[in-house]
Amino acid sequence: MTAALRSSLRFENTYAERLEGAYAPVALTPAPRPSLVAFNAPLAVELGLDPEAVRDEVLGIVSGASVPDSARVLAMAYAGHQFGHLSPLLGDGRAALIGELIDARGRRRDLHLKGSGRTPFSRGGDGRATLGPVLRELLVAEGMHGLGIPTSRVLAAATTGERVRREEPLPGAVLARVAASHLRVGTFELFAARRDGAMVERLIDYALERHFPERRGAETPALALLEGVAEVQARLIAQWMGVGFVHGVMNTDNFTISGETIDYGPCAFLDAYDPAAVFSSIDRGGRYAYANQPAIGAWNLARFAEALLPHIDPDPEVAASLAIARVEAYMAAVAAHRRAGMNRKIGLPEDADEELVAGLLARMAEARLDYTSTFRQLARGLVSPDAIPEALAGWADGWLAAIDAAGAPRDEVAARMDAENPIYIPRNHKVEEALAAAHDGDYGPFEAMVEVLRDPFTARDVDPSYAEPAPASFGPYTTFCGT
Repeated sequence: MTAALRSSLRFENTYAERLEGAYAPVALTPAPRPSLVAFNAPLAVELGLDPEAVRDEVLGIVSGASVPDSARVLAMAYAGHQFGHLSPLLGDGRAALIGELIDARGRRRDLHLKGSGRTPFSRGGDGRATLGPVLRELLVAEGMHGLGIPTSRVLAAATTGERVRREEPLPGAVLARVAASHLRVGTFELFAARRDGAMVERLIDYALERHFPERRGAETPALALLEGVAEVQARLIAQWMGVGFVHGVMNTDNFTISGETIDYGPCAFLDAYDPAAVFSSIDRGGRYAYANQPAIGAWNLARFAEALLPHIDPDPEVAASLAIARVEAYMAAVAAHRRAGMNRKIGLPEDADEELVAGLLARMAEARLDYTSTFRQLARGLVSPDAIPEALAGWADGWLAAIDAAGAPRDEVAARMDAENPIYIPRNHKVEEALAAAHDGDYGPFEAMVEVLRDPFTARDVDPSYAEPAPASFGPYTTFCGT
């Protein structure tokens, strides 16, 4: 703890001040009997806050009981293509932006609640969230952060002391989420559909200033923004693919301008490698299957480009040509990031031939090998060939020859692979175990799992099941849009 850490939250409100018309003011609905069940002290320190000094203040905000005078609470307005179909007005139906904090590194970050009550965008919903999805978002987001993948994170979670009716009454909860911003493709789509060019221009300027300041002086700001978003999304989705993450609901209202992962409703991680894996209960056609994610990223970028076209060039054909080139550049970039990342995972130079990776994945799919642990087994196989899975024996001959041809000692390559490939991810069965225990009032498994996921590359003396796929008794896994 250092003296520089702040003992209270002081908010700025650039979104509210500069984008009037892109939100609705809201009054939080106070929770009747709030109780803080999770507080992310490391994240608080990143925000420049003294964790012990601000716990009560954070609980007051999360519960809706007390909001600092510096905050301007609002529900953000946006549209979105959901499973390919445009919903012309969505917005924060159970969420509220409290304001912006300047963190310890000088970065502007939103503090945003989920489950905080009805807003003008609730569309008949109750505006509430339940305990399981709230804790799930904290677990998976911390796991993603530990893996080095850009993500929103949860600062705190609290129960509300009320029951929320879903298929059955469930304990109500609220989370406080921190993100680089909550600007999304759907934000731009809303005002483009309304032909409000002035607001789109304001959004372009605001997004560039906040996320791509080095591009603000570009001759065509809209094109510069499209390029920036394409670059960060290409890196992000390649990283998802590298760890076997399936977002589950890549609608344009969940596709951020900042390049952060956001909204962890029906997400999951691969156990057995399966390119067609789908976990979401509502993705009946497999639109957002694991292998489809790079192409869906391009589809979402195309929708973003459409919203920007009048601001790229007054000639529609010229604007379309320029935009198409940027979306095509995204496809090339995500492929390049994936190729480099997969080669690092198997210890080869980033520009190595793709055939070895393709052969490995084909064998992994055929044998239903565990996606995460297989790469750690290969690293062990560099010093002890018996550790290589039997299903990969024929493939491994060519791989070992390529490793040796690259020239680095095998033990050094194994160490590089271990630094690239995690031991621990948010295993689906362990997430469910932790949430079930929390529902019964035991937060021990949840807290233990958070600690494991914060350092996923270091082996530790914990239950081996943290590093193992689900047992057969776990059965097919289905996720839901609970948050």
